[in-house]
Amino acid sequence: MNRFLKKICTGILCGVLGVVSIGAQEAFAADAKEMRAVWISTVYSADYPSTTNNAETQKNEFIQKLEQAQALGLNTVVVQVRPKGDALYQSDLNPWSAVLTGAQGTNPGYDPMAFMIAEAHKRGMEFHAWMNPYRITTSGTDVSALSADNMARKHPDWILTYNGAMYYDPANEEVQQYICDTVKEVVEKYDVDAIHFDDYFYPSNYPLPEGETREGAVAQERRDNVDTLIKKVYQTIKNTKASVEFGISPMGIWKNSTSDEAGSATRGSEGYYTVYGDAKKWVEKGWVDYITPQIYWEQGNAYADYETLVKWWSDVVEGTDVKLYIGQGIYKDSVAKEIAQEMQVNEKYNVNGSMFFSLRDLLNNRQGCADAVKAYYQTATKPTEPTKPTEPTTPTEPEAPVTIEKKYAYAGRAKVTVNGKAVDFQTYTIDDYTYFKLRDVAGAVNGTAKQFQTYWDESKQAIELFRGVPYSSSVSGAAGRYGDTYGTTSTAKLYCDGERKSVSAYTINDYTYYKLRDLAKLLDMGVTWEEGSATIGINTAKSYQ
Repeated sequence: MNRFLKKICTGILCGVLGVVSIGAQEAFAADAKEMRAVWISTVYSADYPSTTNNAETQKNEFIQKLEQAQALGLNTVVVQVRPKGDALYQSDLNPWSAVLTGAQGTNPGYDPMAFMIAEAHKRGMEFHAWMNPYRITTSGTDVSALSADNMARKHPDWILTYNGAMYYDPANEEVQQYICDTVKEVVEKYDVDAIHFDDYFYPSNYPLPEGETREGAVAQERRDNVDTLIKKVYQTIKNTKASVEFGISPMGIWKNSTSDEAGSATRGSEGYYTVYGDAKKWVEKGWVDYITPQIYWEQGNAYADYETLVKWWSDVVEGTDVKLYIGQGIYKDSVAKEIAQEMQVNEKYNVNGSMFFSLRDLLNNRQGCADAVKAYYQTATKPTEPTKPTEPTTPTEPEAPVTIEKKYAYAGRAKVTVNGKAVDFQTYTIDDYTYFKLRDVAGAVNGTAKQFQTYWDESKQAIELFRGVPYSSSVSGAAGRYGDTYGTTSTAKLYCDGERKSVSAYTINDYTYYKLRDLAKLLDMGVTWEEGSATIGINTAKSYQ
């Protein structure tokens, strides 16, 4: 049956919701029993904070975002307080996060999490402390670039590296204890309502030794390592403060039915194999208080239909004490424009509410999603018993398969100017086109009107690009190999402000390279070619032509 607990005074509250006053918002949030949450991402300052080294500005910005979210009817914020083995709170175990000051390990002069919790609770909203347990860097393998008080720098034997980034080794028992101690410190010192993990466990598609299969002994050992941590974290929380909840937001697909008859009728990336996360087991064992699968697809998707997955997860939690919230991917236009219909689908099943990813897209009202969410939460009546599921909508056309080509790549140092200033780029030429590394371009235009942030999203196997966000990388990547070599067609997707873009790219020495003109068109900046000096000019004050 549907578990939504309806407010007795829904009709009265709906009438006053349109009045944007703190009193009305407090009453609304305090009475709402279903989960109405938004993820606030701090890695790369994607959602918050937009400034560094200014405590008052950061405080005011958070209050503004909190009140904007609450005005839409939300009652919970899930704030990323440990994005990369660092902290947005006073810690004896993790260094201060670079997003606060621009330098990891630098004290911002106040305790951001203590402030954020107080402001959320003042408004009757819950605060869930979102932590990434294993991630150390998003790019870069130079341990010396980490702050001196970073545990990874103190214990390099705890680290595994993959795809140009560093992670804590899930198999290391000292790492497991360190993560449990990190959780305990927060639960003891702060009035958090929950500890929240997302879908980052082992690095996505972390390779198995030669001869091993995804069902073999090594793969199972990896899943056991993650299981051990989840169980230990749950026990740590309950032994410290039983009222604090533990929630996880895994990949939306546990297994496809083609891999396991107990899986869902889908054809997408499977969390069980991709990141070695057995989320179904965590629910069945009761090692979590809630589960929030990232069902980031639209209705009728040919690979992962929305309602098919909601029903599958609903069946998983049936008969358990684990609450089911749905992760709603409003960063995608296809999802944002139908968010009200997706939430109506949720009403049919054992769903206790939604979490929206992410705040940036909600406050920007992508495809009208903010208007739809607010209107939905103002609705006075919803079904109290499940209705018969509707037939899935007509499936969308699957993406055309990528043709993988291997081509010779000639190394070169292109002569480039950015707003008239010479910049040195390591480039490759393939079929007479010059290809640039995305993060090199990000660094070159940082601080200009065309600045952007970029990072790798393992769960989507995609590069995310956010325009208007300052580029930051607290850890510099290794220089890597450089010289004539081969490049292969990149299978990585590219998203710009959450929207999928179709551009050609090549993977060369484990990095993704793009044509500069494609990037210039994407970012709407001027690019010129000076024949006499053979110089490429980038002008961020002009538009692409």
